[in-house]
Amino acid sequence: MELPDPVRQRLGNFSRTVFSDSNRTGPEYSEGPDDEMVSSLALQMSLYFNTYFFPLWWVSSIMMLHMKYPVLPDYYKFIVVTIIILVTLIEVIRLYLGYMGNLQEKVPELAGFWLLSLLLQLPLILFLLFNEGLKSLPMEKAIHIIFTLFLTFQVVAAFLALKRMVNQLATRFHLQDFDRLSANRGDTRRMRSCIEEI
Repeated sequence: MELPDPVRQRLGNFSRTVFSDSNRTGPEYSEGPDDEMVSSLALQMSLYFNTYFFPLWWVSSIMMLHMKYPVLPDYYKFIVVTIIILVTLIEVIRLYLGYMGNLQEKVPELAGFWLLSLLLQLPLILFLLFNEGLKSLPMEKAIHIIFTLFLTFQVVAAFLALKRMVNQLATRFHLQDFDRLSANRGDTRRMRSCIEEI
């Protein structure tokens, strides 16, 4: 299952704008092969452990909500239930995009993962962690702190991985463009030599 083409194009354009290295004037030639893997091992390990931590976070959050639900004001009851539902839905999508983007080196999927982590998931968890009106229990604070650490590390690691992926894709593009130009020059030289022979 892949992202729809318009979403892929928009995320691809966004990631090229944000993550490309503007200091580069041309392709960088490296000693490594052209098909070098640029996926991040640190990000992948974090995603792996987050996949196992999230069910623990979810069960703990539901248990803590059940314990403190009678003492919460009505508006906080609605807010907390809504946030837990949103975090659950976003986390499933976020982890899927993170796995796909990192392992298959797909820039739009990884950019979607990064945006979901930074703009939606992190503020929601920080709200649960720091809002005093929610009457957070010690275990609840502990699991929210761990989740916040996961998210913060993943935001930084995904940014660095995206920057590396975009730079490698730009280098491949410039090399392919250079190869096409040099092939065209070779064709024109052959045509000149044939014309001169005639």
